[in-house]
Amino acid sequence: MKLICVGGARPNFMKLAPLCRELGSDPDFGLCLVHTGQHYDDSLSGQFFRDLGLPVPAHSLEVGSGSHAMQTAEILRRFEPVMLAEQPAGVLVVGDVNSTLGCALVAKKLGCPVIHVEAGLRSFDRSMPEEINRLATDAISDLFLVTEESGLEHLAREGADASRTVFVGNLMIDSLYFHLEQARGSGVQQRLGIAGPYGLVTLHRPANVDSPAQLAGITSALAGIAAGLPLYFPVHPRTRQRLAGELPANLHLIEPLGYIDFVGLMSAARVVLTDSGGIQEETTALGIPCLTLRDNTERPVTVTEGTNRLAGTSRDSILAAWREHTASPKQGRVPRFWDGQAARRCRQAIRRFFGMSSGK
Repeated sequence: MKLICVGGARPNFMKLAPLCRELGSDPDFGLCLVHTGQHYDDSLSGQFFRDLGLPVPAHSLEVGSGSHAMQTAEILRRFEPVMLAEQPAGVLVVGDVNSTLGCALVAKKLGCPVIHVEAGLRSFDRSMPEEINRLATDAISDLFLVTEESGLEHLAREGADASRTVFVGNLMIDSLYFHLEQARGSGVQQRLGIAGPYGLVTLHRPANVDSPAQLAGITSALAGIAAGLPLYFPVHPRTRQRLAGELPANLHLIEPLGYIDFVGLMSAARVVLTDSGGIQEETTALGIPCLTLRDNTERPVTVTEGTNRLAGTSRDSILAAWREHTASPKQGRVPRFWDGQAARRCRQAIRRFFGMSSGK
């Protein structure tokens, strides 16, 4: 049973790695890994493949960057010949990036079943390109593999077939637990000269980094927090160019990190400030306080059960969230099925979908 598994950006790779291990150990499946090249430089892609132990992709589409329309169109153009050559039984897409939607569209137009990992997540903010990708991908998917219970509720409301909607848990957490011991021994703190408590920052969403006014407000809030707690900020060169003015000494800009080093740094942080969806999940699994620099989240379980707080994107809202955190840190718990076994449940669900016994 040949399955094409599609990845295009860093969050995809963390979810694909445990699934590739699990499906690769099942003699009834043949895997064909396709890397669209949405993230294409070594720090965004190559290092993650090496850290996660992913196989060399059977096809690298080398789509590169561009506007959402240009990038999605190029994915459509380059993925169709792969589909025609490979003739898979199904195409598995993960997450909510342009590669997810583009490859799902090609597969569906060719009459091939689409399996969506991380189905049903909703921010209800249609100004986010990722939300459009989530909605459109779920509208044409055939098997929905769900990470949290909110996804079940959203898909039911949207009319998804309940018999093809399966709560499997979180593949991101499978990768986290699998590599955690290695990450904690990576020595990244020593290499960065970190001797005491610190916080970790990530920023990548265009709404936050492409607006000079919004980025200035976020940076001002980070500077205020850094006055009492050193912050380390792995920053992409594109974002670094947009950081105007002099930054305080305690807000340390560092080079992008590979997966192992990043998890090592995150696992010992006092707090994480981020606009990433996956990091909201990882901090909840690790019990580390997280302030999400957004007004909404498609992963509400990280707020209702986990350690996440929505901090907004203005200087005042971020500093208010920081004061709330310091006054009353959240004591979260790990959500159901975030147990390192999501890949096994995914494989069982995929086997059932294709009419095979569920297996062990």
